[in-house]
Amino acid sequence: MSHILDGKKVAQKLKDRLKIDIENIKSKFDCVPGLAVVQVGNVAASSVYVKAKTKAAKEVGINVFDHHLEATTNQDELINLINQLNNSEDVDGILVQLPLPKTINEEVVLNSILPEKDADGFHPLNIGKLSISPNNDENLMIPCTPYGCLLLLKELDIKLVGKNAVVIGRSNIVGKPMAQLLLKESCTVTTVHSKTVDIKSICKKADILIAAIGKPEFVNKDWVKEGAIIIDVGINRVKINEDKSKLVGDVLFSDVEQKVSAISPVPGGVGPMTIACLLRNTTISCKNRLIN
Repeated sequence: MSHILDGKKVAQKLKDRLKIDIENIKSKFDCVPGLAVVQVGNVAASSVYVKAKTKAAKEVGINVFDHHLEATTNQDELINLINQLNNSEDVDGILVQLPLPKTINEEVVLNSILPEKDADGFHPLNIGKLSISPNNDENLMIPCTPYGCLLLLKELDIKLVGKNAVVIGRSNIVGKPMAQLLLKESCTVTTVHSKTVDIKSICKKADILIAAIGKPEFVNKDWVKEGAIIIDVGINRVKINEDKSKLVGDVLFSDVEQKVSAISPVPGGVGPMTIACLLRNTTISCKNRLIN
C-alpha cells in the first residue's frame, strides 16, 4: 500500500505556521499582510478558485482586497488597477486570477506586477532569482504549485540528494520552476515533454515523478518503476455520464497506487498546497517590506 500524500493536512501545517508569523507581525509592527485578488469576468472555475484563496487568506489573518472586474475590462484598465495596487502600502501581494479574456495579454499584465508583490511568483525577475540562487531560499517569491510539490516531497522525510527526478511538462508555471527547485535539492533532473523521444522509458527510471501536462490519467503503471514517488499536478474534469463529472489527475491513480511508495491524490493533493504557498509568498513580501 502506497503512502497517500495528504495535501490538505500539509497545507494546514503551513497555514498554522503562517498564522503565528502574522500574529507576530501584527504585534511588532501593528499591521498584517494584504493580498489583492483581481478577477476579470465570471468564469465559473475562476470564481471557485478565488473564493478558496480568499477564504484561506482570511483564515490566517491576511487582509484581502477583492477586485472583481467586468469581462469587458480592457488591458489598459487592468494595468491601471495593478499600478494602483503596486503603489498601495496596504497591499503586499497581488494575484491576477487566470485565465484572462483573450483580448488581454496575460504576459504583459503579469509582468506589470512589482516583483516584490508577485504573489504567484511568475515575474521574470523572481524566476531568475530562483534560477541563480544557491538553494531554495525562504525569502524567495517562488511559484506556488512547484513549491507546494516540493513541500509535499519533504513531508516524506527522505533524502532528495541524488534522487533521479523526472518532470513531465515544461510550462513556465509548473514544469520549469519545478525542475529548478529539484535541482537545488541536488536531484538529478530530467524534463520530458511532447517532443521527447520515448517518454515512457525515461519516466520508468524516475525515483520521483512529477506529472504536470494536463492530460487526464495519462500516466499508468507501465510508466513508473516499483517504489517510485509520484506528485500529480494535473486537475482535469472528466465526464462520468451526461449529468456527472469528476476531477482526475494526470496519473491513473487506481492503476499505479499499489506500485508506488507514495502518491499525491487529485483532488486533495497539490491543490491545497498551491493556495497555502500563495499565502506564504504574501507573508514573505510583507516581512521583507517591514524588515528592509
